[in-house]
Amino acid sequence: MRYMTAGESHGKQLTTIIEGVPAKMPLVKEDINRSLLERQKGYGRGRRMQIEKDLVDITSGVRHGYTLGSPISLVIRNDDFKRWADIMGEDPIDDDAYIRRIISRPRPGHADLNGALKYGHRDMRNVLERSSARETAARVAAGAVAKTLLKHLGIEIVGYVKEIAGIQASDDPSLSVQKRREISEASPVRTLDQQVEQQMMDAIDQAKAEGNSIGGVTEVYVEGIPAGIGSYVHYDRKLDGRIAGSVASINAFKGVEFGIGFEAARRNGSDVHDEIAWDEEVGYYRKTNRLGGFEGGMTTGMPIVVRGVMKPIPTLYKPLQSVDIETKEPFEASIERSDSCAVPAAAVVMEHVVAFECARAITEQFSSDQFPLLKQAVNEYRKNIRCF
Repeated sequence: MRYMTAGESHGKQLTTIIEGVPAKMPLVKEDINRSLLERQKGYGRGRRMQIEKDLVDITSGVRHGYTLGSPISLVIRNDDFKRWADIMGEDPIDDDAYIRRIISRPRPGHADLNGALKYGHRDMRNVLERSSARETAARVAAGAVAKTLLKHLGIEIVGYVKEIAGIQASDDPSLSVQKRREISEASPVRTLDQQVEQQMMDAIDQAKAEGNSIGGVTEVYVEGIPAGIGSYVHYDRKLDGRIAGSVASINAFKGVEFGIGFEAARRNGSDVHDEIAWDEEVGYYRKTNRLGGFEGGMTTGMPIVVRGVMKPIPTLYKPLQSVDIETKEPFEASIERSDSCAVPAAAVVMEHVVAFECARAITEQFSSDQFPLLKQAVNEYRKNIRCF
């Protein structure tokens, strides 16, 4: 499985093309729309979420509620494009009109300047329109298809917020995926800890009042994935490495950890590694899950627990200093969006990129041309490793 996205923030639409989804897998628009609407929620989001109502059109690869095995194309139309048609349209425009709209002032923390240097754009709108986090809607659409595949294989996944602006949430490690989803979806900041929920919202309000922004930590929890998914043989097939790369690729994410993560550097080995046990009913399992469900680049059969660090959004109402690329004069950066905190929404994005990597690893490891055969192979594999 693989996917590609296309589209600009204020362009006509976002497009996702997914290749490698098995044939005969149940899939309907509601499976994807549910995820897209969750991405738009969250305390601290800006006005853009009120303008756009993200809904998908499945334009290929699905017939009568089942996948065909051919590439699946998904379209999310931008309702606000009508106000941007003269700015973002594909047709040539008058030179004078164009010059008046050129963006020559890069914003600190964004891709503006680096992208302009790389591609030679004097108008940095050519960069910021594509580098915008709006693109993550297309990735959530791809992840929603992957989540559907995982669900039919008995694998559930959920993302939520662990920390905002230094305010840390605690949770019960024994909570099931279903309970984690139920609690997080009822929370305005998608946290499992109601004791700190209001503190997080207060911090967001304070940041907005001060013209600032705040970041945080999100966590994804995957339950039901069997042991041995991934590979120790090749570096680029280690599943934890792939997941780490996918999380770090999300806009504004700057760090990834599994299980106890960086805390492992401060502990002795006896307090880090997970002892192995065996039970006739479940087979092999770990007494703890400090390594977050991974050993040697492969799953252990324990829940996958992965966290991502999101920096504060760099566009501020209290602008930072930058330099105009035409005049080389200093200026205060402009404002392009108004989210003071996007961590709750980022938890949804992270959930879906992790889901895609898990689904991709499974379709690589087992016969995956037809979904019923894939499901049969995974179930047979579960039986075999339980009795190994």
